[in-house]
Amino acid sequence: MLNDLFTKLEMLYPELVRIRRDLHMYPELSYQEVATPQKVAQYLQALGLEVRTEVGGRGVVGLLRGGKPGKTIALRADFDALPIQDEKKVEYKSRISGVMHACGHDIHTAALLGVAHVLSERKEEIAGNVVFIHQFAEEKPPGGAIAMIEDGCLDGVDEIYGAHVWSSEPFGTIGVTDGYAMASGDGFDIEISGRGGHGAQPHLTIDPLVVGCQLVVNLQQIVSRRVNPIDAAVLSVGSIHSGFAANVIPDSCSINGTVRMFNPEVRQFIEQQVRQITQATCEAAGAVGTVHYRSGYNAVWNHPEQTKSIRHLAQQLVGEENVKQLTPSMAGEDFSNYLDKVPGTFFFVGGGNPAIGAEYPHHHPMFDADERAMLLIGKVFLSAVVARGATDNVRVTLESSATQA
Repeated sequence: MLNDLFTKLEMLYPELVRIRRDLHMYPELSYQEVATPQKVAQYLQALGLEVRTEVGGRGVVGLLRGGKPGKTIALRADFDALPIQDEKKVEYKSRISGVMHACGHDIHTAALLGVAHVLSERKEEIAGNVVFIHQFAEEKPPGGAIAMIEDGCLDGVDEIYGAHVWSSEPFGTIGVTDGYAMASGDGFDIEISGRGGHGAQPHLTIDPLVVGCQLVVNLQQIVSRRVNPIDAAVLSVGSIHSGFAANVIPDSCSINGTVRMFNPEVRQFIEQQVRQITQATCEAAGAVGTVHYRSGYNAVWNHPEQTKSIRHLAQQLVGEENVKQLTPSMAGEDFSNYLDKVPGTFFFVGGGNPAIGAEYPHHHPMFDADERAMLLIGKVFLSAVVARGATDNVRVTLESSATQA
């Protein structure tokens, strides 16, 4: 069965390329997606699936009811773009100024539509149900996942799987990570209020810029000196702004940064430390510090059974030597919200290929990916539906089929 599904997906490849390039040329920012969800919904409806639109706001969910009893498996793709100017010299470069698919979400969307197409033609042979989750606003917290979950996209779902094309890994490889795969991501904005004055009379002022510079140094000691080295964490100050003239001491200073970690206890500890150190540093100089701490996505934690299964299925597809155990990434992903609710796993498919210019990192103006990654994502998804959707008493037979494929 899997061989037939794979063959059909390969036949659809030109259509998937067309879909991906259309999405790439007309990207839409997080929470501003209008045309993209319409295109997704129309495609799924044409396949005869049960389709819900405006799920959680702008999401689309398709449901395929299999002809045999089994589990309900959810597959997720995201479709929002980034505020980046596309600088690639390709015919399908973004036609929307300042907006670009620089993270591969167009790849994910086209791949999942291909999977829906293939399965819709064989639904009577499918064990269980398949839920196709097309999510909006992955790039911008609080993210679309929470709203879609609250609107019922996971109702009745037994397991969920998600994929991300990864430009740092070569095409033909699949990456799997046990346990924590991606970090939680929080942010902070700190406002320091002092007393401005003439640059020639600093003794009459409370210089918030000097306090801010000292605070940046002090914040760096949280991870380096207060967090257990065994617990990975990152605290980065990305911007500091104060003043407008060389001879004027300003009244205020603003500091903005990001925090990444895996351990929930470390997450709470770092927030407490940011607040405490800000207060102490400002009070020591007679200034006032106000911390606005923003909790972002939870860490992505892959469930053991589902991760083991995907690794096995991936090995059947590309060979054991091409399935990599990836180290956890400090980047964030709101797929964590799904995994907090139901078992599943989040895997990575190599999209790097220097021969076609696909060698730049994610969120780069020159980002691109080998479009054949759509076939690998699709084949892993198809394998998961067949192997994991079956009830326990027939799964052994289906996994044998996967091995033969």
